[in-house]
Amino acid sequence: MTRPAPIRILRARRIITMDHNRPTATHVAIRDGRILGVGDLADLTGWGSYELDERFADKVLMPGFVEGHSHTFEGSVWTTPYVGFDDRIGPDGRRWPGLKSIDAVVERLIEAEASMTDPDTPLFAWGLDPIFFEGRRMIASDLDRVSKRRPVIVMHQSCHLLNINSVALARVGISAATNIHGVLMGEDGQPTGELAEAAATYMVYRTLGNPYRVAVSRESMYRFAHAACIAGITTATDLHMALDDATVATYRKVTVEDDYPLRVVPAFAAMTASTEEGVAKVKALVQHNNPKLKFGLVKIMTDGSIQGFSARLRWPGYYNGAPNGVWNQPPEVLAKVVDAYHDAGLHIHAHVNGDEASELLLDLIERALTRLPRPDHRYTLQHCQMADEAQFKRMAALGVAVNLFSNHLFYWGEQHLAITMGPDRAARIDAAATALRHGVALAIHSDAPVTPLGPLFTAWCAVNRRTRAERVLGEAECIPLEAALHAITMGP
Repeated sequence: MTRPAPIRILRARRIITMDHNRPTATHVAIRDGRILGVGDLADLTGWGSYELDERFADKVLMPGFVEGHSHTFEGSVWTTPYVGFDDRIGPDGRRWPGLKSIDAVVERLIEAEASMTDPDTPLFAWGLDPIFFEGRRMIASDLDRVSKRRPVIVMHQSCHLLNINSVALARVGISAATNIHGVLMGEDGQPTGELAEAAATYMVYRTLGNPYRVAVSRESMYRFAHAACIAGITTATDLHMALDDATVATYRKVTVEDDYPLRVVPAFAAMTASTEEGVAKVKALVQHNNPKLKFGLVKIMTDGSIQGFSARLRWPGYYNGAPNGVWNQPPEVLAKVVDAYHDAGLHIHAHVNGDEASELLLDLIERALTRLPRPDHRYTLQHCQMADEAQFKRMAALGVAVNLFSNHLFYWGEQHLAITMGPDRAARIDAAATALRHGVALAIHSDAPVTPLGPLFTAWCAVNRRTRAERVLGEAECIPLEAALHAITMGP
């Protein structure tokens, strides 16, 4: 008879269990790395001899957090300079001060360029957020101040847009004659250097490379896991990956290592292959699941970024009069994509930011379910920031879950109020209370690296809905703390 493994019992000041049968406790018993029981000490001693661990006697413990929308390239972006508006701390502990003007961004890029030896190597940077620079957007001539010889490519904080210099425009072949949706043109008919969404940005990455989408490495996976663990995260998604052979091999190898501390749920990026290839790939990958790795999700892209003006909004559109955003795939193509993965029985997550994008996906989901009903289908709308009451009612009726980008309330709430949406629609952004009122399964997220990993901060945003200016944006949509904790531990 095999001798049972030793038992360790942790004592804490308080344990929040997220179990309604016993919401709080003081002790948790662990055997073989798994929770054996929770309660007070007397409840647990019946399991046998134990070692009492009092390291957390004055702490509050709770289950590990689930980050339901993040990206492992949170690790790779830090291989290039950060040029965002807010202070950020890199995985090496370095603090990068936020930049408050286009000139400040250019100055940091000039410093980075001066350290480069090969004059033809492209300079990549990330984090640009021009909505904070009142008056104008960045243009190619701004980046020409950095270099007139090497390509300069700056990814926006949202990861949906790029700004590039004149050298990059020429190398990529973008000119006044370019007729690709997402290539912004100035009043003079010339490209401004700003590129929105996949069709336009792909031209740059195809020609000049993409340091952010290289195959996942063991180092980047551990770097991401380290950042996740600091934030209390034990399960995280990698929510848009091509899942090439090298990346899959790394996932499989690293997640079986005893020291790897994170459960990873990668989602296949449907845009990166035909539906036939994608269905076959995801079904094959499911065979390689292990306790710390779960394949099976498919990520569909619809529109873009609200603060980047590439999201698709219903009438009356953007508050400042900007033209409507970009479909990453035309609606008729999206319909075929949804049908293919639905018919294959796969779990679909869909990026929707604007309310027009949410409406389209709900139409496509309803059509697919009417044609081929699927119990427990678990369709999930990701971000879904502008959904209104009627759309949440439809989600409930269809059994669709939602994962809201609650961090937007703090980071861009004032901009949504004054620039992108206006007061009435901004008050319902990331409407968690409405979702719960209609019985829609709710999660909330950071979308790291767009905003930093930190589920407790995300919960704070959903509970308080405070902007940078300390304004409460839509008080009726504040949710109770208990609901927010549920969303970051057991949300969809």
